[in-house]
Amino acid sequence: MRRFDVIGFDADDTLWKSEDGFRANELRFVELVQPYTPAGVDVKAALTATERKNLGAFGYGVKAFGLSMVECAIAITEGAVPTAVISELVERARDQLQEPVRLLADVPDVLGQVGKHYRLVLITKGDLIHQTHKVEMSGLAHHFEHIEIVLEKDPPTYARLLERFEVEPERFCMVGNSVRSDILPVMSLGGHGVHVPYELLWELEHIDHDEQLTELTRLGELTDWLAEHDPGAFRT
Repeated sequence: MRRFDVIGFDADDTLWKSEDGFRANELRFVELVQPYTPAGVDVKAALTATERKNLGAFGYGVKAFGLSMVECAIAITEGAVPTAVISELVERARDQLQEPVRLLADVPDVLGQVGKHYRLVLITKGDLIHQTHKVEMSGLAHHFEHIEIVLEKDPPTYARLLERFEVEPERFCMVGNSVRSDILPVMSLGGHGVHVPYELLWELEHIDHDEQLTELTRLGELTDWLAEHDPGAFRT
């Protein structure tokens, strides 16, 4: 008897690159705003604090990030930041929204192989329009039975989704790069998580924990892991 019925996948930094664009714009933000900031102000830390404060109102994604950059630039410079700088920050956020989708290694092959044996679902958080656009541009939508774009990835959200998928938590496995968002909430419900780290991780996704996790070095290892830990599925 197979161990899992449904395999869930995160999108950003699990199937395609995302954090790279945020990191580049964070670095440029510091370069642009630092000259107008009073001595002793940690510009990068101030931006992160602004993003944290705005999560409840703005949510996740590039648009929220762009608004936080503008707010932070005005606040920490006490209004001294030039309009030219604000204009560039807005333009960089716009460019980030229009970046092409860059798939990570092995993604189409893994989805194709795993999809022969399991129902696949995609669960991602962020801006509905931008995330929908990325899914469409990725060419991966046909692999998934359900595509869910949510406001937050927490236990109540996963519980609602699992009910919608008609799968018990212990029969569900979530694959993603964020322990905070993809792994621990699913484990708290009795499900399983497979952590596939990406080289960059947003500071607000870091979390301290003492859980023993299943961790792979790359997504391409998932098929072999499933074959070893759920051999019943691969005999069907």
